Amino acid sequence: MSHRQPLKNALHHTIGYVETESDGRQILLDPHFRRIGYFDPNGGKYGSTKDRHFRTVGQGNLLTSLLGR
Repeated sequence: MSHRQPLKNALHHTIGYVETESDGRQILLDPHFRRIGYFDPNGGKYGSTKDRHFRTVGQGNLLTSLLGR
């Protein structure tokens, strides 16, 4: 089971969503529920973030940095 949390800007407009899976993985969705990126906490020492094409963006949870792309 996953949990979906909306991401809002300063004007309280929804700019995306983060879905958290039961194993800790997270999926970033745009406001239209299209996948933007993925975070796997088990990928390396700090976890790894990947874009929608599964290219590595960096170590750690960098999902929100993908919102403006």
